[in-house]
Amino acid sequence: MSVHTQTSRMTTAKIRQMKGVEKITMLTSYDFTLASLVDEAGIDILLVGDSASNIVCGNQYTLPITVDEMIFLTRGVVRAANHALVVCDMPFGSYQISEEDAVRNAIRILKESGADGVKLEGGEEIVPAIRHMIQAGIPVCGHLGLTPQSVNQFGGYGLRAKEEAEAAKLLHDAKLLDEAGCFCIVLEKIPAALAKQVSETVSCPTIGIGAGNGTDGQVLVLHDMLGLNMGFKPKFLRRFAELAPVVTGAVQDYIKTVKDSSFPNEEESY
Repeated sequence: MSVHTQTSRMTTAKIRQMKGVEKITMLTSYDFTLASLVDEAGIDILLVGDSASNIVCGNQYTLPITVDEMIFLTRGVVRAANHALVVCDMPFGSYQISEEDAVRNAIRILKESGADGVKLEGGEEIVPAIRHMIQAGIPVCGHLGLTPQSVNQFGGYGLRAKEEAEAAKLLHDAKLLDEAGCFCIVLEKIPAALAKQVSETVSCPTIGIGAGNGTDGQVLVLHDMLGLNMGFKPKFLRRFAELAPVVTGAVQDYIKTVKDSSFPNEEESY
């Protein structure tokens, strides 16, 4: 049975209904195998993040990844999702040029990948594009605060909205995204008090990352929380496993047994 015909799957309507009732869980995923495990564990949302540019492709920033690459990765995650809602990040350059271009790319992502919705970074400046997407039947997740696609403008990955003016703009932007019809909004690396205020102001759920516990849910990068990405150690990250040494040790054991001819043994041979 196609994953898109299974009534038990999460929907954007179900995500909206969870606000104030149950915390929403979101993790990134970029491939079928890991997405299958995360989905089986019961995650609410699988985000095919443009962080794949870093995690999968080894780029320093998220900027280089393309629409074609995001579609390719999302297809595998969609095939794995028997329960979770699948959201695909729209990569840098796919929605900033024009509203028409943004809608065209969003439609292509949904049609070719099978994703349930798309995520965009930004506030008031992209609201017209979001409205057109939603009018076209495309579910949209917003993203405010630290928006990695704007790293060159921000000059780094520091805490956002510390100052009163930026905090006021973020709250204003969140209201606009909510009014435009976003089914949820990611709040990244902003003061916890501000994230709580935003969450209490908007009608759609908020999902935090480095934004305290006052949001309606949380998201982390899967490879970070599993301890596979050992070089990344922000304050907000909790490692729920330490898999890097496990993987390295297993590979070292494999190398040793191949070198000493103990693998494969007689039972592992035909």
